[in-house]
Amino acid sequence: MSELQHIRDEPVEETFISHLVELRNRIIRAGASVLFVFMGLVYWAPDIFRVLAHPLIQNLPTNGKLIVTDVTGSFFVPVKVTMVVALVIALPVVLYQIWAFIAPGLYRQERKLVVPLVASSYTLFLCGMAFAYFVVFPTIFRVMAHYNAPLGVEMTTDIDKYVSFALTMFLAFGATFEVPIIVVILAGMGIVTVGKLRQIRPYVIVGAFAISAVVTPPDVFSQLILAFPLIILYEVGLIAAGIFTRKHGIEERETERQG
Repeated sequence: MSELQHIRDEPVEETFISHLVELRNRIIRAGASVLFVFMGLVYWAPDIFRVLAHPLIQNLPTNGKLIVTDVTGSFFVPVKVTMVVALVIALPVVLYQIWAFIAPGLYRQERKLVVPLVASSYTLFLCGMAFAYFVVFPTIFRVMAHYNAPLGVEMTTDIDKYVSFALTMFLAFGATFEVPIIVVILAGMGIVTVGKLRQIRPYVIVGAFAISAVVTPPDVFSQLILAFPLIILYEVGLIAAGIFTRKHGIEERETERQG
């Protein structure tokens, strides 16, 4: 009996090992794509950092400047920025490796949705980063410089802290611009109906201001810059979810099941 059980378990173990091998290969390919882009960009790491720091440098007062408080900061900070840029550029390849690994376990209809969702998610994330760089950064730095002027203090910022702040803003606004995708997925999978998503709109508005108060600097204008796009994008997601559910008859099926 034990030998028979061993024979039955052997294919399962082989399948599990083959999945682990495939996962390892996918991770290696994803990491190699990021490393390849990084090696192509690392020579221009100082230039990439200057591009990132441009919104701050442009709004610094006459005596304001960027400083380095760590001995190795002038080397590792630009390299870290370049690595993040390489990850963003290679992200489609990374997402493709993830999709290729999970695709065999998806239904045909789900496979058709993966590519549009991944492409739109990547595009919206880039839009969020662009919004932070071109709109949010100049506004925040201008406001901060205005606060410093009456105090009679010089505005000097450590480059490592600035990069941490910039990456936090990129992540926050990139995630904010993913709200329409999240709403469509929730409605498309039948987790929450579009009607229910409309009902919780007041809670979403309160949550948007709460999130912006935590993420952005402690001034009202900076908080509004994040809260308003979050609310608008939620409304866009409701419209897109309504179109998607009507097209696939998801809302009707959910109503029939509850009835």
